[in-house]
Amino acid sequence: MKRMLSFALAGVMALSLTACSVQDNDSSSDGSGQSMGDTLESVTITTRNGASQLVELEVPYNPQRIAVMDLAALDILDKLEQGHRVVGVSKGSYVDYLQEYVSDDNIVNLGTIKEADLEATMACDPDVIFIGGRLSSSYDALSEIAPVVYLATNTELGVVESVRQNATTIASMFGLEEKVDELMAGFEGRITALQEVSDGKTAIIGMCTSGSFNVLGNDGRCSIIGVETGFQNVGVDANIDTSTHGNEASFEFVVSKAPEYIFVMDRDAAIGTDGAKLAQEIMENELIMGTEAYQNGNVIYLDHPAVWYTAEGGITALDVMLSDLETKLLG
Repeated sequence: MKRMLSFALAGVMALSLTACSVQDNDSSSDGSGQSMGDTLESVTITTRNGASQLVELEVPYNPQRIAVMDLAALDILDKLEQGHRVVGVSKGSYVDYLQEYVSDDNIVNLGTIKEADLEATMACDPDVIFIGGRLSSSYDALSEIAPVVYLATNTELGVVESVRQNATTIASMFGLEEKVDELMAGFEGRITALQEVSDGKTAIIGMCTSGSFNVLGNDGRCSIIGVETGFQNVGVDANIDTSTHGNEASFEFVVSKAPEYIFVMDRDAAIGTDGAKLAQEIMENELIMGTEAYQNGNVIYLDHPAVWYTAEGGITALDVMLSDLETKLLG
């Protein structure tokens, strides 16, 4: 199947390569002032395969043409000032701070973060491809085109440390590891300040989707609230998997847990669902309005749901997520 795919797409690449008109960078420099003559041709990094298993992968050092199908990876590349190397991105889902990559006509549309356009990707002739978990099933097909870097957030490690490690992995492809410390400076202090608010406090963390409220554990989206900032998540037993979209819960369940805080992420707003109820419309019912959390002003709506839902794992995304919490918790 892979050989057939490569054969079928080869002609498309020959005809369409001009569509990816971003010019290659000067090969005499790696973007950090080093001579290419003094650098490696490749570097081995730790990444994931299509089964989400950690593997060692050899990738080009100082890649000139990059295809990106993951918002977190694009965020990190952007902060490392390597965005000029990007020749194609998934343009179906984007956040405002990465909008320039969508509006640039020289950067080719590679589909969405859930469904890759294999023909467009091959036509871009990338040196390396970045994907997220939503495209893990396309890992093998994309690997026929170029090495595929698949990085993810490890909730046991924590979002902040995951971002640091993933940024370091990407930076190592350009010899920019020292820049990561600069970019990550300050995050730990911000977490500590939030921990002073959360100390001893209980919370339910969830998301509104299709008119329902789904509770989230500490194993997936929004895990930074329970894992790093320190709120005691009473919504889900630690052994229950909620990593995808959480588990639907009744409002009676929320009332029974009597949380001091309720954190709400609006999935429908994040993905632009037409005609969907706003999270506030769903949550502000008689039951929730009778809770201690509501009466104390502690129902916290996350202001940038698209970042929380689609872009977690990037450096700018981490800044935005912490700012959402700080605005509501630190005043």
